[in-house]
Amino acid sequence: MKKFKIIVAIFYIVILAACSTTKKVTGIQEAINKKDTSLTVIITEAPKVDSATIVRGIMAKVRKSKIDFKTFNAKVKIDYESANSSDSYTGYLSILKDSIIYIRIKGSFLGISAIGLQVKITKDSVVLVKMVGEKYVQKRSIDFLQETTQIPFDFFTLQDMLIGNPVFLDSNIVSYKEGNDGLLVFMIGSVFKHLITLSNYDFSILHSKLDDVDIMRNRTCDISLSDYKNLGPYKFAAYRNIIVTEKSKLNIYLDFKEFTLNEPLKYTFEVPKNFKRK
Repeated sequence: MKKFKIIVAIFYIVILAACSTTKKVTGIQEAINKKDTSLTVIITEAPKVDSATIVRGIMAKVRKSKIDFKTFNAKVKIDYESANSSDSYTGYLSILKDSIIYIRIKGSFLGISAIGLQVKITKDSVVLVKMVGEKYVQKRSIDFLQETTQIPFDFFTLQDMLIGNPVFLDSNIVSYKEGNDGLLVFMIGSVFKHLITLSNYDFSILHSKLDDVDIMRNRTCDISLSDYKNLGPYKFAAYRNIIVTEKSKLNIYLDFKEFTLNEPLKYTFEVPKNFKRK
């Protein structure tokens, strides 16, 4: 059961799709701190943004990069590493925008390669179907996303994360700087401080770093996006690395092997009637 909860959490942070309560680990935090040393100086020394025109321009460019769609299908290679284990799975994903998300997880279960878990997410519920071993169906409210990940997820936030759109954006921009590596924008919301790096070329998202406003939690989510591919009129980040730290470290790699927009849903499923309900 623990393994299946981990798999679900991965895709929620996706998630992906993604992170049970986790904590700062010295090695990874040192890497993050080292990476962000120059950024901290920038944020500290840069003047507070006081130009409404600049703020509107930055936010307009970010919004313009968002992927709009009716349906989305994808096949994803999922690798994860936690303090106690690591594994690889294949995820199959279908989204009907603003309505429903279907997820299938395939891996080696009891020595057999099979679909081990299916998940259906709507705006008000999460349904998990365990397909191997003790087969059962479990239905929860959408609050299950927040309970599992300890992150303020709702359906729409998860949908944006899976499609690769920016999340937890806030209008309270504290500082910004244009550099050779991209446009750095630092904003503070009610839950997270958010440092986002945008490409100088097309303003696609290269990096997103979320830190708790509440310093007592000391929670960090570090998301890198790369290998952008054409997806209709949009750019789609086919490779993502997500690092979450709090009580321990969770490192997730999502490698999208197939992805299409606005085609019939590919991975739908019906909940088996003969499965045990939990």
